[in-house]
Amino acid sequence: MNRRRALLRLAAGFAGLAAVPRGAASAPRLGEPEAHSFELLVERARTLARAPFLPPPRPAAELVEAIDYERHGQIRYRPERAVWAEGPGRHPVTFFPLGRFFPHPVTIHLVEGGRARRVLFDPEDYDSPADSPWRRIGAAGGHAGLRIHEPRSRADWPRQDWLAFLGASYFRAIGELGQYGLSARGVAVDTAEPSGEEFPGFTSFWIHPAIGVEEPVVIEALLDGPSLAGAFRFLAWRGAGVEMEVDALLFFRRQVARLGIAPLTSMFWYGEHGESRWLDWRPEVHDSDGLAIWTGAGERIWRPLNNPETVVVSSFLDRDPRGFGLLQRDREVEHYLDGVRFERRPSAWVEPLHGWGAGAVQLVEIPTDHEIHDNIVAMWVPRDPPREGGEGRWRYRLFWLAEDPYAPRGLATVAATRVGRGHEPGKPRALDIFRIVVEFEGRALDALPAGTVPEPVVSASRGRLLAVLAEPVPGTRRLRILFDLHAPGREPVELRAWLRLADRALSETWLWQLRPGVTG
Repeated sequence: MNRRRALLRLAAGFAGLAAVPRGAASAPRLGEPEAHSFELLVERARTLARAPFLPPPRPAAELVEAIDYERHGQIRYRPERAVWAEGPGRHPVTFFPLGRFFPHPVTIHLVEGGRARRVLFDPEDYDSPADSPWRRIGAAGGHAGLRIHEPRSRADWPRQDWLAFLGASYFRAIGELGQYGLSARGVAVDTAEPSGEEFPGFTSFWIHPAIGVEEPVVIEALLDGPSLAGAFRFLAWRGAGVEMEVDALLFFRRQVARLGIAPLTSMFWYGEHGESRWLDWRPEVHDSDGLAIWTGAGERIWRPLNNPETVVVSSFLDRDPRGFGLLQRDREVEHYLDGVRFERRPSAWVEPLHGWGAGAVQLVEIPTDHEIHDNIVAMWVPRDPPREGGEGRWRYRLFWLAEDPYAPRGLATVAATRVGRGHEPGKPRALDIFRIVVEFEGRALDALPAGTVPEPVVSASRGRLLAVLAEPVPGTRRLRILFDLHAPGREPVELRAWLRLADRALSETWLWQLRPGVTG
């Protein structure tokens, strides 16, 4: 797609657009027009950060609390009142209602020709059951978030959306395989800190319509929280999946202990490694199965996800990373056997658009005993975040696809991680000896001359490697590294493995944390 041409049209401010239809059955009512630009939004966020934080309102608190998960799903915005259902935008916009888990209303504006008009709340814009608490909210309610739908040319557009903002600073997009899954956030504040995590939220949105096929939908947002305020601009293209460009400016009321930039949030209950046979009847349950990193030095890393007994934070130190993401690599239906289609969940990839300096990609793994809980966070944590009164700007692309958009085509990639009991020949199986199997696949292996087996390179932070072997996986085109590790005690073991051919890497680097006494 020609983004340069699209951005030039955006810069023109949509001056030639017709007014949004506002008939009672075609669109919501709008407020009076007022000046708007992203520069004005940035200055508003900067000014907001200089004042004390005011918690967002919670209107009709008792009624909103009564709208639980089930009742919230029964309330639907009327498609005939969608924004741009008949107007200039290719992608209609509808809204989410308030509920127990989304109690804070947000203000939403439509932008044309440099002028913004607020979408006025009317509970009659929503359809709900006769006994729903929503029907008693009246004018005291509000919208909780927004969703962008497929083009009006598609008959299913009222049912199918491809981008949604709902709850704190969370948003998510549909993937290449037509499925929602993991989420992103505007920012993460003090995730996994003993003092507790802070969840700043988007409080206001400004939506610019996409007119032509090549134009993005543009969403600008104001963020506010106890520690910081921010201005965000999202450019979103609907293609094979969804591609976004994010411009985030943050202004700090106070020092943040752990600042997470471009955070991704997902769920990993269990996969092919670890004890799963007593957890659930399905072979695997996860929205993502690994963290992929492309370091500033060019190394490609794959870290399979864990569901630990306690919160675990892993830091991968780097400077100016080329990208990272939470991916769902396993696409085999029989590995899930579930109607919610885990095999179709999107992979999300973050690509910085400028040098982010020194810091770390951090992976936070939180214990979970059910698939309803997001327990995985991946984010960039700057080594030197702005201090109180400071500010920072981060720009990046965000891809929602089936695979890593920059998959290492010259390297084999990790296809599976398996763990079981190891043993020394002639001796009983010991509880502190583990057999680790890492399977690789890809064109780099397919191109090897017949009979060529690369050299396995394996290291462990502690313990003793008893045997290391590389061999083909029978009945497949894969190759695996097998090794036994003698690791007494319960301290975690950091493992590293990759394939080498002569003097060059033939695979990405596999990293994993083995937890003796828990894993296996």
